[in-house]
Amino acid sequence: MRVLLARHGETPWNAEGRYQGQIDIPLSPLGERQAALLALRLAEVPITRAVASPLSRARRTAEIALGASRAAMLRLDPELMEIGHGHWEGKLASEIRVEDGERLAAWREAPDTVQMPGPGGETLPGVLERAWRGFARACEGLGDNDTLLLVAHDAVNRVILCKLLGIPLARLWGFRQAPTTLNLLEGPVVDRLELVRLNDCAHHTPLFGEAVHRAL
Repeated sequence: MRVLLARHGETPWNAEGRYQGQIDIPLSPLGERQAALLALRLAEVPITRAVASPLSRARRTAEIALGASRAAMLRLDPELMEIGHGHWEGKLASEIRVEDGERLAAWREAPDTVQMPGPGGETLPGVLERAWRGFARACEGLGDNDTLLLVAHDAVNRVILCKLLGIPLARLWGFRQAPTTLNLLEGPVVDRLELVRLNDCAHHTPLFGEAVHRAL
């Protein structure tokens, strides 16, 4: 099977450096353009199945990427939603540094140890547990020549990739996930997928271009 693991396009909060988590922020005009460029790249790629997070930034990215003729195949899985940031949602890193600086420092240095504050706040191990269930469900029954398009979020993609590569969640920030990036995975079963391409955003960014939102 082949899995195209993508991230949603940019949102206004990405551009501003706000933590958005599970608050349902739509794509920005730039994010819509990024998704349209992804659609051009995937236009000739046979896609067997498409699954996305139900948050509108991921759902809309998937719809645009699939195009009108394939959009009906899209299904949504809530277990692929972004990490719940709790009280951090909607805030700038500069605001959190004042209000919750110790936790923010831990999030950047030892993210696997952090419990996000307040109602709905999650941990990375908790996100991995639910996201992996959603990922495995999306891959279920795919054959050797089948291709899955899965559109999710920064933290969700990162924890899935960490598990596939055997990387501890403490190294979550050791690679990037740009807006509408593609990660290509291939293998016979979900537990034996190999990473073929990582953070490939050639459809909108030159080789040495900046392809990340403002660091969270």
